[in-house]
Amino acid sequence: MEYIHRSLERKFLKMSSSFKVVMLTGARQVGKSTMLKHLAKYSGRVYVSMDDLNLRELAQRDPKLFFQIYQPPILIDEVQKAPALFEEIKLLCDESDERGRFWLTGSQSKRLMRQAGDSLAGRICILKMFSLSAKELAGKADDIPDNYTFSSFLQRSKNYPENNILQVYDRIWKGGMPDMLSMDTELRLAYWNSYIDTYLIRDAVDDNGIQDTEGFRKFLRACAAFSAELLNYNDLGNAAGVSAVTAKEWIKVLQSMGIIFLLEPFYNNELKRMIKTPKLYFCDTGLCSFLSSWTSRDTLMNGAASGHYLENYVVSEILKNTSYGEKTVSLNFYRDTNQKEIDLVLEIEGGLYAFEIKRTASPERKLIRTFSLLEKSGKELKAGGIICMAEKPFPMDSSNFLLPVNLL
Repeated sequence: MEYIHRSLERKFLKMSSSFKVVMLTGARQVGKSTMLKHLAKYSGRVYVSMDDLNLRELAQRDPKLFFQIYQPPILIDEVQKAPALFEEIKLLCDESDERGRFWLTGSQSKRLMRQAGDSLAGRICILKMFSLSAKELAGKADDIPDNYTFSSFLQRSKNYPENNILQVYDRIWKGGMPDMLSMDTELRLAYWNSYIDTYLIRDAVDDNGIQDTEGFRKFLRACAAFSAELLNYNDLGNAAGVSAVTAKEWIKVLQSMGIIFLLEPFYNNELKRMIKTPKLYFCDTGLCSFLSSWTSRDTLMNGAASGHYLENYVVSEILKNTSYGEKTVSLNFYRDTNQKEIDLVLEIEGGLYAFEIKRTASPERKLIRTFSLLEKSGKELKAGGIICMAEKPFPMDSSNFLLPVNLL
């Protein structure tokens, strides 16, 4: 299969030129190894995988000898399986000022983060990869928006086809796992079943000590049913037949595995009566669709939860953009005790950008009225609008506009 360029390539290479160690984390099968092997192809960098039992035993038994045989610059895949390497990497880093000596990949876990952070503090940059974004699938990996104004998106729209709801929901239903791109529906279902059994359940047991595997499966399905909603541990626990305390622990496990993320509410001292409960989203909408038994694009698109899936998709696409882009972007939502809500609040260089997300091509103008609530925050409200199924960007007033989903 032809290599698909990733938006994270630029940032990874930049960090490699400044840090001695760069580690790429993320959920299983999102393409970490593929990207780094591609970047290392012409550099003479040694590649080793800790999936190889003999190499793993050598690394654990005698890390000093391991690095005599496999010398930097080196790419070590699945480094979490050989934690003894971290101390030796630290010693080798301190012996040389050379940058980018060690490229590491590791499936995201609390244990890996703790090992890397404790051993390599000040020497390592940790980056996170997600499954393929719509932009990467369209061959536009480098076209990451860093300006959320009407003029910016109007200019970008010249290089994109018109928005199309069938294409959007096809992407939502399929998700972005690289291995699934050429699969038909039967193979896709088999892939997700295997993914859950081989990776998610095994990691839950091996890395997190979870014994109630059937309860954990139910919990995964419950999370999918509550995606794009305020996080409620009691409801999740009831749906899975476990306590709210267990639900809270398992949410942390799924976060650490890179399966879900929590969108925190926008909050500052100037705003009163704000809620502090985050919203739950899946990093990959294909997995979320499978867990909720949506068997085709059309059943998902026409189902009662289609709006929630569109919201999850939009938020996850913007999360990927903001993670891979140059600018620091804070991603939140707004909700107060009067039930006033704004789906997305982006803070970029001190300015705020507010967006609603709607599954319609002609949303009502009144939806942007709540944006004025942000004026009390003490920060400048720069621009905003409604992310929707409009075919092209269209101005609503001097600062708000309709933003087609496919331009994210």
